[in-house]
Amino acid sequence: MKTNYEIRYAAHPDDARQYDTARLRRDFLIDRVFAPDEVNMVYSLYDRMIVGGAMPVDEALPLEAIDPLKAPHFTTRREIGIFNVGEGEGRVTVGDEVFTLGFKEALYVGRGDRDVTFESVDKSRPAKFYFNSTTAHTAYPCRKVTKADALVAHMGSLEMSNERDINKMLVSQVLPTCQLQMGMTELAPGSVWNTMPAHVHSRRMEAYFYFEVPQGQAVCHLMGQPQETRHIWMQGDQAVLSPEWSIHSAAATHNYTFIWGMGGENLDYGDQDFFEITELR
Repeated sequence: MKTNYEIRYAAHPDDARQYDTARLRRDFLIDRVFAPDEVNMVYSLYDRMIVGGAMPVDEALPLEAIDPLKAPHFTTRREIGIFNVGEGEGRVTVGDEVFTLGFKEALYVGRGDRDVTFESVDKSRPAKFYFNSTTAHTAYPCRKVTKADALVAHMGSLEMSNERDINKMLVSQVLPTCQLQMGMTELAPGSVWNTMPAHVHSRRMEAYFYFEVPQGQAVCHLMGQPQETRHIWMQGDQAVLSPEWSIHSAAATHNYTFIWGMGGENLDYGDQDFFEITELR
């Protein structure tokens, strides 16, 4: 097995508006989330969120305490939200507890000094564990969450190309967390827009992970300040960081699913500053 990580530094919006395509992709796009028998992660200095993925095939993969954490375990001072986005079932072992996750099922892992390990039930159909992690001030119990447990908001319409279900899964209304909030938005066939009208929330950053994007199709992720937007073209199984000052919206050439994760000082999902579509530049 192999653990890879990199550190991404925070940018001032006045600086980010000068970035060319290559620099935008280097600073905000996470293009390699999964690789067989690897754990890949980005340590972001936006609210110190870690965004990563583990794809166990031939062996179980431990979630190692990377050097920047300066801790004996990954979860010593952190909580984690994990989603299985692979074809097959997977197991997550947290200390003495074992959780089996099917496709689109999630797990909350609270802080504490114990080992976390990922494995696939069937290596011919490996699990893919996408995870977000934020710092945590106290320990809350681990808990598996499925779509049946989620708060579901059906929004948009096919006529507006944005009919979608927002599955709020690892959120404060479902289970206690310190600052991490995660969920999954599924777009209906024929719909391509998400998070429009756009918004920002200066009290927390966000990360998006796009999947169920067919081969040959792509997602155009919009970011930047509302009056100074930029875009990043993305493929399936890729993630993108969204600073507190940036919008986070997308349109694609096909319907898709994405996982959103937030970290910061506010657990109120509705704490958003919206901008009219006609205000965007």
